[in-house]
Amino acid sequence: MTTNADLLARRQQAVPRALTHATPAFAHHARNAEIWDVEGRRYVDFAGGIAVLNTGHCHPRVMQAAMEQMQRFTHSCVQVLAYEPYVALAERLNALAPFAGPARTIFFTTGAEAVENAVKIARAATGRSGIIAFSGAFHGRTLLASGLTGKTLPYKRGTGPFPPELYHVPFPIPHHGTTVAESLKSLDYLFRADIEPSRVAAILVEPVQGEGGFYEAPHELLRELRRICDKHGILLVSDEVQAGFGRTGRMFGIEHSGVEPDLVTVAKSLAGGFPLSGVIGRDAVMQAAEPGALGGTYAGNPIACAAALAVIEVIEQEGLLARADAIGARIKARLEQIARRNDVLPIGAIRGPGAMVGFEIFRERGGHDPDPDATKRVTARALEEGLVLLSCGVWGNVIRILVPLTVEDPVLEEGLDKLERALAA
Repeated sequence: MTTNADLLARRQQAVPRALTHATPAFAHHARNAEIWDVEGRRYVDFAGGIAVLNTGHCHPRVMQAAMEQMQRFTHSCVQVLAYEPYVALAERLNALAPFAGPARTIFFTTGAEAVENAVKIARAATGRSGIIAFSGAFHGRTLLASGLTGKTLPYKRGTGPFPPELYHVPFPIPHHGTTVAESLKSLDYLFRADIEPSRVAAILVEPVQGEGGFYEAPHELLRELRRICDKHGILLVSDEVQAGFGRTGRMFGIEHSGVEPDLVTVAKSLAGGFPLSGVIGRDAVMQAAEPGALGGTYAGNPIACAAALAVIEVIEQEGLLARADAIGARIKARLEQIARRNDVLPIGAIRGPGAMVGFEIFRERGGHDPDPDATKRVTARALEEGLVLLSCGVWGNVIRILVPLTVEDPVLEEGLDKLERALAA
């Protein structure tokens, strides 16, 4: 029998160390919110492939759509011979776009590609070069996306220099010392010291930071960013790669604020595990780039497009937006109960819209000093308990929960039981 240890040893000889692993387990098969490793051990999955599986592992309708397309053809390159699933999916996303007026959508393969192309589109539409992002943001690992990412370790060290005209302002996290007013003051300082607003093409923001720590962008911040963008002719880009497709209880995370972006980047749960990303944008903005300026050989793969159409149907027909709210409420209520216990690690700052739930592990009760070492121990203990669990955050002390929205109630409760045991002091 192949073991996890055998595969890990082979991996260490064949794959560079730059590709890290959250666990030493190797997946064999999975169903909905459960996954089995090559040794037959079962886990409850609270990671969802890092927010990719809002509709669960191998949802029957998603798999059926992918199989049907696979039997027709797997690739023709949309720029050579186009296909209906690409067009149909663009039509669906245009209708769902979180802004008024006509929209257009173009597809790529990864979230980083979506971000890179959103920048290209914004620059083409405005004739400007500057891009502003936030501290703690994660926008991908390609060179431009890494430059936009607001977290140096482990994403930037030793891989620069990064492209020019990329700027960061602090993301507001009041319990870690940064308010909305201070973030906006830093933005104003940036305009005065480094780049005037008339040279800024876009401001890029995650409605809920993913890798940065599951911090929700305050609605006050988003409204003020919209006002600033309107005043200076800057485009507002909502990076929905992790927050999109039902995770927050809305199709797109920014919908909670009522603020309308100009461009939206999507990926991860869009296609239920098949590689697909895209940019949704206002018609006039999306039409700015010259023919041939956007695309890619594998961009908008027909199998992934077919799967994504099924994902949207599942979200709508199975009521997964309401399900996200219900799951999130149960998770946060359970965490509040755990936080009141004296025999568990000090946890707090429990937060998140819908089922995009995060909490922090601190060094002492009532304080806000991050404890990344304890956080690592918790994820390791969770795996021993049979729970796949991820950490994140600039300080490495946030536990994030990304359980599939299709999780059965008993499996959710089992996972929460395992999490509670992993948090034992």
